[in-house]
Amino acid sequence: MSKKLMFLPAISVLLFAVPSLAAEVRFEKIVIDKTFRAEGVATGDVNHDGEIDVMAGDVWYAGPGPDWKMHEVRPVGQYDGTKGYSQCFANFARDVNGDGWVDSIIIGMPGDPCWWYENPKNKPGHWKKRMIVNSACNETPIFVDIRGNGKRVPVFAVRPQGLMAWFSKPKDLDGLWDMHTIAGPDAPGTKKYSHGLGAGDVNGDGRMDVLVKEGWWQAPKKPTKDNWTFHPANLGPDCADLLVYDVDNDGDSDVITSSAHRYGMWWFEQDGPEFKQHVIYDKFSQAHAMILADINADGVKDIVTGKRYFAHQGKDPGGKEPAVLYWFELRRTAGKGPEFVPHKIDDDSGVGTQFEVRDMNQDKKLDIITSNKKGVHVFLQLP
Repeated sequence: MSKKLMFLPAISVLLFAVPSLAAEVRFEKIVIDKTFRAEGVATGDVNHDGEIDVMAGDVWYAGPGPDWKMHEVRPVGQYDGTKGYSQCFANFARDVNGDGWVDSIIIGMPGDPCWWYENPKNKPGHWKKRMIVNSACNETPIFVDIRGNGKRVPVFAVRPQGLMAWFSKPKDLDGLWDMHTIAGPDAPGTKKYSHGLGAGDVNGDGRMDVLVKEGWWQAPKKPTKDNWTFHPANLGPDCADLLVYDVDNDGDSDVITSSAHRYGMWWFEQDGPEFKQHVIYDKFSQAHAMILADINADGVKDIVTGKRYFAHQGKDPGGKEPAVLYWFELRRTAGKGPEFVPHKIDDDSGVGTQFEVRDMNQDKKLDIITSNKKGVHVFLQLP
């Protein structure tokens, strides 16, 4: 590790969320690092010790605490969130080369290349770097199981052609990845800084469709087929993740979105080819990433999101308000419409452009892992 890098020990704080109908949901906030490292984060057992570690762009942290020792993946940048950005908009974990060790996939600023870094298997030095594609666009690149085989792949736009595509590993791992064109050229959602991208089964055929705010592409039987059928739809203003879920439990899929730089979260009720917009919450801005997860283990998926603090250096509406983190409990009551009940987890962390929800300590409760201009955090759900 460079002698110039300053690192403080992790800090833990107990946090209390509003009680749900079933039980109180509580979190312990762990401050892994107060330094701005990345706005994307990934998790996996990097060092093969049986514990889950945290990756945040240039670095990774050995879990569990209390120390969360930091190690370099690549040369570490010095990022000032009041003036600019990091070189990690999204970070995904996958064993790319099949050697049993988790590797790191990193996307920098929109339009920059997407890279994968080979895990050195506990050997010293930076990780070997290889390019996946030379241009990764849209501000919400995603990593999903397009093929339905349990293996997630990158999905994002490619410039200058304006393609929407997904990528599979090539036979030659030193070469660019195989690109499968969903749509283009100049398809919706494919500008360098386009806002809004998601994947899910919109039409109930069991396949993973791809969505932008202008509509959705219907997945064919063979996802490697180019030029998927597009269905125009009005899915609201500029957003971040587009999540697909049957919110009202009527048997069809609805869509959930949030404003990336303004106030607002919505769910869009599917009614034939149309989608009816409903407000979920509008009390904080810059919800630049969202995840569906059953936080309280009641069998219904909830929303986890928060503020991307200083997304545009505080210039967005509400940009200087607290960096909150929330989960929204989805409640369904007979004779009434669905309700999302807000539970504030924290007001000094927020989310970045991509984050994770997973069981970090194998206690069968979901935890939240974030990295943004407020630093790197883990929120452990307590018994």
